[in-house]
Amino acid sequence: MKIGHFHTGSALFGFHGGLQVTERLENSMRKKNYIFTNKKHSNRAIMSTILGGISLVSLGIVTYLSYSQGGVMHGGYGVTGVLATIYSLIGLILGILTLREKDIYRIFPVLGTILNVVALGGVSFLLYLGSRL
Repeated sequence: MKIGHFHTGSALFGFHGGLQVTERLENSMRKKNYIFTNKKHSNRAIMSTILGGISLVSLGIVTYLSYSQGGVMHGGYGVTGVLATIYSLIGLILGILTLREKDIYRIFPVLGTILNVVALGGVSFLLYLGSRL
């Protein structure tokens, strides 16, 4: 059938049959699926991650400075170690409490818990080395 100078059902429009058109529409609609969720990043989990990072960085700096000075530690280094331990304990508690919540993204609670456990392990290792020497 001809309407004006266009042919309906022709390859000019890309129609090769009604079934193929609906299949193309369904395929194009499938590609754009969006998943909406009520999950969010917990503020406590983010704080846990930040505290773990602060603890690890401060312990690393104190250990490096002490090592570079031949093992001589100043009083400020000890205070930094105590504060890092306190930050790690608080961060670990926040991370564990946040892991128990529902409808949250898990990246920050897991990352915060791991960082704080590593920081507490580092403090324990430094105390162990200090007692053995």
